[in-house]
Amino acid sequence: MATGRIAILGSGETAPSMTKVHREFLAPLDPVLAVNLDTTYGFQLNVPQMSMKLEEYFATSLLTRLTTLHFSSYEKSTELEHAIFKQQVRQANYVFAGPGSPTYALAQWKPLELQDDLISVLQDAGALCFASAAALTLGAFTAPIYEVYKVGTENPEWHEGLDVLGAFGLNCVVIPHFDNSEGANYDTRFCYLGEPRLLGLERQLPEGVATLGVDEHTALLFDFETDTVTVQGRSHGYWRLGGEVRVLERNSITSLDELRTTAYVAKENLATEDQPQGDEVTQLAEVVLSGGASSLEALARLVQLATTGGEGFIDPSTLVEEVLSVRTNARTSGQYELADQLRDALLESGFDIKDGPAASTWSLKADN
Repeated sequence: MATGRIAILGSGETAPSMTKVHREFLAPLDPVLAVNLDTTYGFQLNVPQMSMKLEEYFATSLLTRLTTLHFSSYEKSTELEHAIFKQQVRQANYVFAGPGSPTYALAQWKPLELQDDLISVLQDAGALCFASAAALTLGAFTAPIYEVYKVGTENPEWHEGLDVLGAFGLNCVVIPHFDNSEGANYDTRFCYLGEPRLLGLERQLPEGVATLGVDEHTALLFDFETDTVTVQGRSHGYWRLGGEVRVLERNSITSLDELRTTAYVAKENLATEDQPQGDEVTQLAEVVLSGGASSLEALARLVQLATTGGEGFIDPSTLVEEVLSVRTNARTSGQYELADQLRDALLESGFDIKDGPAASTWSLKADN
């Protein structure tokens, strides 16, 4: 049974009103392993600046180090980079994602099956904090908010969502910015859709799929250990289904069983017997050399160990020597693609590799 929590923020992810929510979700985590997924805004030209702003907020207001995991394009990244990103998400216990385009993020996350990694974080008693654009991806379907408001589309249609909430029996779509009033004399409620577009989209939904709305500067806090949702912040949440609207009032606590339209289905932990366990470098190297189903996962883990030294610190020199030994065996046996992947893994981790007639040598790059 999952014991993690999800915070869905209607807006204001770095506003003072939401600082309390972040603190509440960070408090039980020891140590805190917080990451920011930059994919939602990965298409923009100011990605570094946006990431820096989030990192500075966490450092200043929450006294927490937030590490940005950069992943802006599924098609332009390698299978190894896919595996590393997924591992880094699973290893975190506080995963944040925020503004940008929900459909752009889905185009990168769906092929990765990132929903499985997010559910794994929850099953390990971790927390997800998804705000604004990212919040829309958590439901069964996602409204094309960016296309409607920024690009213009006459007949908007739903996109398949990550459906993380559906894994816990909450069959719904998520609409943040529910009470937006920026339009003044025209309707920008419901995440800038306006009521006519929202009603049109709701008519497209399969029977039994609800709309979960959350007002701006408001947080819906899902706790799967207590099986409840709590509303904090300035305003309310909403559960719309079959023409009926249930208001989840500010400061209220609601049992999730009152909202469920499907049975709760707990997903099994994603670790399998053939996946490498622990940080033992030789074992990981042997898995890589075997070329089996877990070889890419093991290679991704080796890249991370070469960068961090591993839990409890593994001497990088031992790690590099082991990887080079495996690479030599791979070249000898004609596994040149694997040998190239191992070399690239070391290069990406800050090591210079020189191949000689008898063996390969390594050194730290000058700027390390």
